[in-house]
Amino acid sequence: MAFYQSLTTFTELPEAKQRQWAVGGFFALLLLVGVFIFKDYGVSWDESIDRINGLVNAKYMLDQVAPEWVSQQALLVNVPEFHSHEEVDHGALFHLPFAFIEIMAGGIDSRTYYLIRHFSIFLSFVLGTWALYKIALIRFQSWKLGLLAAALLVLSPRIFADAFYNGKDLVFMAFFTVAVYTLVRLLERPTVGAAVLHGLATAIATDMRILGCMLFALSLGMFVLEAIYATDSRRRSLLLKVFGVYCVATVAFTIMGWPFLWEKPFMKFALAFEKMRRFRWEGSLLYLGEEIMGTNLPWHYTPVWIAISTPVAYTLACVIGALAYVYALLRSGLGTLRTFAGRLDLLFSGWFVLPILMIIVLHSVIYDGWRHMYFVYPGLLLLAVRGVAWLWEVSRSHALLRRVALGLALLAGAEAVLTTGRMVASHPHQQVYYSFLSAEQAGDLFERDYWGLSFRKGLEWILAHDSASTIPVDCAFPILLENNMAILKPEDRSRLQIKPGDRNAYYFASYRTHPQAYPDSMGSELHSIYTNGIKILSVYHRW
Repeated sequence: MAFYQSLTTFTELPEAKQRQWAVGGFFALLLLVGVFIFKDYGVSWDESIDRINGLVNAKYMLDQVAPEWVSQQALLVNVPEFHSHEEVDHGALFHLPFAFIEIMAGGIDSRTYYLIRHFSIFLSFVLGTWALYKIALIRFQSWKLGLLAAALLVLSPRIFADAFYNGKDLVFMAFFTVAVYTLVRLLERPTVGAAVLHGLATAIATDMRILGCMLFALSLGMFVLEAIYATDSRRRSLLLKVFGVYCVATVAFTIMGWPFLWEKPFMKFALAFEKMRRFRWEGSLLYLGEEIMGTNLPWHYTPVWIAISTPVAYTLACVIGALAYVYALLRSGLGTLRTFAGRLDLLFSGWFVLPILMIIVLHSVIYDGWRHMYFVYPGLLLLAVRGVAWLWEVSRSHALLRRVALGLALLAGAEAVLTTGRMVASHPHQQVYYSFLSAEQAGDLFERDYWGLSFRKGLEWILAHDSASTIPVDCAFPILLENNMAILKPEDRSRLQIKPGDRNAYYFASYRTHPQAYPDSMGSELHSIYTNGIKILSVYHRW
């Protein structure tokens, strides 16, 4: 009754007040949830590597201005030299602030480091969610549809989980979305200030992952369209001017934020791009029940992963939105592009489709599901919201379509409730989510916990059930134990020792590319971790 009264009161508020309370409440709740749960996640495979990369870049930057001071810092003595570091061509902009915190503090405990890092990743996700809301608000001229786009992003289990530990792909997705928002604002009101801001946003994304340079291509295409459909020559001249400012700002800020480019920037950028294009990961992964090499992925790898790990309603709405846009183009020809909304729809389509096509055409190597392509996901969601808006519009004048739309809305709502429940139940392992596959199908056909995050819960279980002062642990890839031990409390961490090959050690068995059960020779299976009905970790004791 109280909920009904509150809802009635809300609907009676003026539109501006409804928007203020709904949008403010949504983001306040999102922040509150993050504050309560960010400490729960393990440390992913790459995070210790990113930590070193940040320190390498920070050491190089400080060495340019205070080499004597750098040589006296104990923390930096064992940090690899910049020019010989393997990851030096990878953008380290997001990792740099944490490196500077460590250096200025003279070193901090690893648990503190990773907790700060995880909460910062989450804040980046919140920023990206806000940017998506603003893009949808501008395109659909509806705060409700804007909020729907933001909610769909939050209620995407794999994306939500990565929002607490994936400092590469998730953070890149967030800042790519921010850059698309600054592009949309620039196209709306082309000013020098907006061009500089968009240049900064493009540079930030590029300095995190070189694929951020795709923002330049998208921006160029949108500026050309704006010039073609400009109503007078003065606007074309203004567009040309602000695009020139954008280009200069993008280049300048990109070089400033990426130490790798400080020497011979254009040659180094070309080198980094070529290395990315020809990147070859020699590892293996499980795909459609077969163990295949990362260098031999079929063309359908990315589309299949998107389909199986995105809620069905989102995918269906995206298909409807895309088909509705294609229909509009076929019916009206290029006339659709005469409207700003029509040009934005083309931007969203390019955002989602072009990177995937590029991966397929270039036979680029991606792995760990489709995490390298997460930055296209907001484009998918914007097309999905377009599909919702189109269904709503056409159903208003057709009784049959109204019933169909209502039925689809009820099914989508039911799936959203189910997805939310699954996210809560699987916490903190929402990253092992499959939208429509059964637990058995998912476990047999695809990778499970490829990040190794479940190792933290396995370690915590051992600590709670073994009172020994020293506990030996082992696994096939010790880095997974090292990373997840690093986020434990110091007193717990001190009790654990990694002892490869020790017959008395607790052995951690993961199921990344190993869908079948482990043999009895592994010892006694003392503990298992499941999420969404899928076994993702077994702890054995080899007596």
